[in-house]
Amino acid sequence: MAVRATVSRFPMDQDAQESSGLPWGVTVTPFATKDENGQPPTYGSDGHLLPRCENCYAYFNTYCELDQWAWTCALCGTLNGLTSRAITRYSHPQSCAEMMSSFIDLELPIEGSEEEMMEARPVYVAAVDLSSSEEFLELTKSALQAALEALAPGALFGLATFSHKIGLYDVQGPISVVKNVFIPPDTEGTLPIELEDAMPLLQFLAPVDTCKDRITVALDTLRPTTAWERTTGAGQGLDGVLMGGRGFGVAMEALFKYLGSEYGNIFALARVFAFISGPPDYGAGQLDTRRYGEQYASKGEDADRALLPEQTPFYRDLAAVAVQAGVCVDIFAVTNEYTDLASLKFLSIESGGSLFLYSNTDDSTLPQDIYRMLSRPYAFGCILRLRTSSEFKPGHSYGHFFPDPQYENVQHIICCDSYATYVYDFDFASTDGFSRHASEQPVLQIAFQYTVVVPPEELSSSGLVSASGGKHALKRRLRIRTLQFGAARNVHELYDSVDSEAVLSVLVHKVILASLEQGVREGRMLLHDWLVILTAQYNDACKLVQFKNGSSVTGQIDVAFSQCPQLQPLSRLVFALLRNPLLRFHEEGVHPDYRIYLQCLFSALEPSSLHRAVYPVLMSYSTPDKQAYPRHSLSRAALITSGSPIFFLDAFTTLIVFYSSTADPALPFPPPQDCFLRTTINKLKQDRSITPRLIFIRGGQDDASAFENYLIEEQDVDGNGFTSVMGFVSFLEDITQSVLEYMK
Repeated sequence: MAVRATVSRFPMDQDAQESSGLPWGVTVTPFATKDENGQPPTYGSDGHLLPRCENCYAYFNTYCELDQWAWTCALCGTLNGLTSRAITRYSHPQSCAEMMSSFIDLELPIEGSEEEMMEARPVYVAAVDLSSSEEFLELTKSALQAALEALAPGALFGLATFSHKIGLYDVQGPISVVKNVFIPPDTEGTLPIELEDAMPLLQFLAPVDTCKDRITVALDTLRPTTAWERTTGAGQGLDGVLMGGRGFGVAMEALFKYLGSEYGNIFALARVFAFISGPPDYGAGQLDTRRYGEQYASKGEDADRALLPEQTPFYRDLAAVAVQAGVCVDIFAVTNEYTDLASLKFLSIESGGSLFLYSNTDDSTLPQDIYRMLSRPYAFGCILRLRTSSEFKPGHSYGHFFPDPQYENVQHIICCDSYATYVYDFDFASTDGFSRHASEQPVLQIAFQYTVVVPPEELSSSGLVSASGGKHALKRRLRIRTLQFGAARNVHELYDSVDSEAVLSVLVHKVILASLEQGVREGRMLLHDWLVILTAQYNDACKLVQFKNGSSVTGQIDVAFSQCPQLQPLSRLVFALLRNPLLRFHEEGVHPDYRIYLQCLFSALEPSSLHRAVYPVLMSYSTPDKQAYPRHSLSRAALITSGSPIFFLDAFTTLIVFYSSTADPALPFPPPQDCFLRTTINKLKQDRSITPRLIFIRGGQDDASAFENYLIEEQDVDGNGFTSVMGFVSFLEDITQSVLEYMK
């Protein structure tokens, strides 16, 4: 569990926080195997016996004072009695995880019988769009081949298709059989027959270890529905116009009902991979894509604001159905037409899944992404709870979870991998703020309860295999991290403790929320104004500027934060975020689906990955085996002055190796597999939540625009392309003018 605070020394009180201009909060990556310093948790058992405070319900931890018969809660100061069992337990502190570390992971007993605990086979269902092209299906087939390789033995796999009908495949016999159920075209229509009646679920879900070859054969039979089929199947529209045939909404709803009947019996979590090649346009859940083509400017409307909200709550409601059925949905959209991901995204993010968008089939990383997703461990049925000491409290929470309807500051996460990150910001509980006594420091406790599926080979090593008989088992665990922070005595200590990447995470969540609620223009203004206020507060705190008679200025506005290295990256990060498609305007050619994809991606990234996605890392090499400089600014001037022949740019979703036009022709291109640069690239790819595209460019010979587009510092912050005025420099001048206006 990695936790990063925007400031490692908390503001003393509300006035100190407001006058600093900094956001106050933390990013939490609960299922990360190590903390932010690379330390793993201390593992233990009997999580249900861990003492809890009878006042605030916080868990006992190393910051609590322990007497022979009682302990004092580090969060609220309550004195709690110890049970005789706990007294015995704590008389041998070296045997208890919670006495040894403030970062612990304890096993919990699972409710239910041993037999139920063992019936935990992972279930995966692929739902493939047949209202598509041959290229789309070829890509989907290779993605599912990759998925089959990644699935653990003992997993169950079902293959379904959708168009104007739902197809269910039974691959367990000598010849695979497909049963079709036709989808009614009207938005209120229901299926003529339940999927369970068309094919019993256990016939549909095939064991991967014995049926892998037959699943592969069935995949090879997939063909796109023909125009003739769609005409006869879907029928004519009301005015004689042919209706589409992508009944995605009905197919998803029927699959959830189908799987939900066995939730808790056969499986503890089912994952549905939905491969879609365009907008749902048939049956219930169809989307009207005409809104994308409307001329908003002529109506005086903000196109970005009009295209970001969902047009129907159908998919948000469907996500709730999926959760009830124990299903998590991952959407893989391979399309360059408007698909209205603004409406579809809820089905994935609210059910604990991911949303992927690929604009074409040629250079799509879909097979690698799905293999990577299935190869890494994930937790499900998670509950995340954040508690604070009494002087402060959690404010807003951000991320792909849903809040508990009953309890405050409790979030439910259906499915969580080791990269998924959530953000909280804080408020003071009263005007008093923190005590100046070192003994009473701010404390934060994060509890994360989760379930993992343990494969048979891991059970055998822990001696449980005799009971499991080669089956998967469920394990429920409780991970707790308790952190103590200092309080900054003045604003300089606060500025010196800033983590700019954590600040960026909080800002990104806030501007995404502002964009969704009030439009992209509002999101941009929020970000710009935040930097102006921070710069003004910093200049005021450092006494760099004095006003005389309310107008004349003595001293120079410092927009570069030259007296505080921790603040220095922030102006570049804000500039880069304003240049990012996340906050660029519709009229600049930003596709609304791409913007929604970025919102979903950015709001789940941990801080250092988000930093790369917003302001890429550019490094240089003198040879493929020798690094020259680890960091350059994203400008052409930096390239020229460095004099290095090879540059490597890491933009999170894209990696680019660029050989300058003046590079020695004797340098091997592309870099050889066994060189240092390749090792760096392979390690970065391995540690990433998605598969980045790798591009090699030879300056002077290849089209270098893919690389040059990332050199944003000479680009204008509002328009596109290059201007006669230097981009980042003119941006700082604009901030200076705004700061002067603000400080008057």
